[in-house]
Amino acid sequence: MEAMTIEEHKQKTARSYKLILLFGMLSMFMMFAGLTSAYLVSASRKDWVHTMVLPQAFTISTLIIIVSSITIHMAKLSIKKDDRKNTTLFLLATLVLGIAFVFFQFKGFSQVVEMGYYFTGAESNVTSSFLYMLTILHMAHLFGGIISLLIIIYNHFKQKYNSTQTTGIELGAMFWHFLDFLWVYLFLFLYFVK
Repeated sequence: MEAMTIEEHKQKTARSYKLILLFGMLSMFMMFAGLTSAYLVSASRKDWVHTMVLPQAFTISTLIIIVSSITIHMAKLSIKKDDRKNTTLFLLATLVLGIAFVFFQFKGFSQVVEMGYYFTGAESNVTSSFLYMLTILHMAHLFGGIISLLIIIYNHFKQKYNSTQTTGIELGAMFWHFLDFLWVYLFLFLYFVK
């Protein structure tokens, strides 16, 4: 049996990490698919609010998360060219955009409350509870994405990535793109399904 080269070992390890991440993302997607299915079933209830309009802050946060997907992709392309300066710029831009997304999500929650829809209490309804639950679950996953982004930035400053070692940034970009896709899916679902 031939011994593996260091490069072959790196490639095998990277494939293993990507497969584990794919399984995790699939399980997260299945959870959200189940919740959106429950949303559809619940929409037939008599107490379901069909007139609720998504706040403008959610639209802004959607645009922000789409731009953040572009910046993390640019960071991945930059490190593959050993362009550390642009990699740093794009990673930091992704972090700022991720934080801006969270800010506008909370702003969206406050706009929902201003419209008279509450998560709990006598004034709450099933529709607003579903909205809060879906959004808060996504933000919990985004928190994990921001933590992984901070680790990537830390490792980047420690010069652990270069054109031959991009696994960490690639995994982070995969997860970030997944989170972006998931929010766009939820936003479009909530926007069009009443």
